[in-house]
Amino acid sequence: MTARTHDLAAITAFGVVLLTYLPDDLSLSTFLVAVFANQLGGIAPDIDQPTAPLWRNLPEGHFVGRVFGKLLGGHRFLSHSLLGFALFGWLSYLLLGFLQPIIPHIDTNMVWWAFMIGYGSHLVMDTLTKEGVPWLLPIPIKFGIPPVKRFRITTGHFVELGVVLPLLIIFDIWLCAFRYVDIVQLFRSMTSN
Repeated sequence: MTARTHDLAAITAFGVVLLTYLPDDLSLSTFLVAVFANQLGGIAPDIDQPTAPLWRNLPEGHFVGRVFGKLLGGHRFLSHSLLGFALFGWLSYLLLGFLQPIIPHIDTNMVWWAFMIGYGSHLVMDTLTKEGVPWLLPIPIKFGIPPVKRFRITTGHFVELGVVLPLLIIFDIWLCAFRYVDIVQLFRSMTSN
């Protein structure tokens, strides 16, 4: 999937979870940091690819991206598996624990969950592509849905950009309309804190 699709899928998944488990004490600052973390989580698995948007936007990013790509075993290897999911989850948990004293008014637990939801959405979306995902690494089998490879989505082609992306947008519009009262109440509680 393209970065745009991963971004939208990550925020869609975060929105569904947030509106399903409406938190009572979510501050605006926590919400904004959580959305940022969610978007980072949505692109984090592609840290193994030197041409990823993250590396393109950093000075000497191409070089650093190649190093990370080799450390992680190449594209769609460690960072695209349950093992990588757990590793990135643990590392992000440690990082947030380290940052907690610096950002005491941010609920780092909510930020961590937002990151993990974004990361998980990336893996699920890539499972729909022809390349598949090695969910059970170190077992080197890439899984895809549907199981027949020729029926899966080709990254950047019509089905992704003309069907999946618009369906995500339509779902987001429907979710906002269907849960409008909850969204308004959530934002009122965030701005009153």
